[in-house]
Formats: sequence, C-alpha cells, structure tokens
Amino acid sequence: MKETKQEEMEVREDCESVDSNLEATVEEMESTKGTSEDLEQKLAEKTAQYEDIFSQFQRLQADFTNYKKRVEKEKGDIYLYANEKIALDLLNIIDNFERAIQSTEKTEENDSLLQGISLVYKQLLDTLTKHGVEEIEAMEKPFDMNLHYAVMQEESEGASNYVIDVLQKGYKIKDRILRPAMVKVSK
Repeated sequence: MKETKQEEMEVREDCESVDSNLEATVEEMESTKGTSEDLEQKLAEKTAQYEDIFSQFQRLQADFTNYKKRVEKEKGDIYLYANEKIALDLLNIIDNFERAIQSTEKTEENDSLLQGISLVYKQLLDTLTKHGVEEIEAMEKPFDMNLHYAVMQEESEGASNYVIDVLQKGYKIKDRILRPAMVKVSK
C-alpha cells in the first residue's frame, strides 16, 4: 500500500505539473492570440503606409519626367526663337528699304543708288530667311485673323473676305508670327 500511495502521490504531482503546464500554455496561447491580432493590424497599417508612399513616389517620378521634358522643350524653343527680337527690330528697316526703293523707282535719277539699295535689301532678306524669318503670303489669299490684320474693307467684284491689298508685309519666324500682315479685305 505504501507503494500505491507513493505511486498515487507521484501521479498527483504529475497531474498537477501537467495542469500547471496546461494553464501556462493556455495563457501563452491567449497572449499570443492578442499579439497575433496586433501584428496583423500593424502589418495592415504598414502596408497601407507603404502603398501611400509608393503612390507618392510614382507621382513625384511622373512630375519629374514631365519637368525634364518641359525644360528640354523650352531649351529647344530658346534656340529656335533666339533671333525673334532682333528680327522684329529689323522688320522696320526692311519697310524703310522698301519705301526707299519705291520712291527711287519713280524717279529715274540715281540708278546706281537704287541698285545699291536693292542689293542691300535683298541681302538683308536673304539673311533673315537663312535664320527662319519668312514673309507671310497675303495677297489674294483668304483672310486669316491669325496671319492678317485687317485695317480696311472695300467692295470688290471677287469673293468676299479675301485680301485685296497688302499695306504692310507680315513676317513669321518658324511657326510664330513676328508681325501680322496689315491688309485691306474685300466685302
């Protein structure tokens, strides 16, 4: 009997040990369960934060790419239209050359002077053409408010809204208008 009591005691101790281990395991599982839920919540928060930062990064990258393209275009435009201001100033000189040629053509005196003025005028026009300045064709063309500046209207036998006289030539550099042509338009 002693042995059975001793065995019984050992069994009880083992049971108590198992019970305490079981309780500790249950407590650990419950605490881990709470921690697991916390970890899942933190993971979801970090994932949302990452997606937000990644989205901001993509927008910033697109903005930078657009900025680089815009700067390259502006640099190209600077080179294309660098002569625009000086060409605009030279247009008044061209107008004066044209007036001088017209006034000397009426008088037959100073034929050599007329030739000299004509040569300088042609050279100036050639230089401007070489740098992209072109005359706007206006005579007998349909009136275009982007290219022409109508200062007069006159009854005409032809179609209406056509340029019938050019009072001052217009010029453009590449695709930009330096000065619109001042014209008379048919009614």
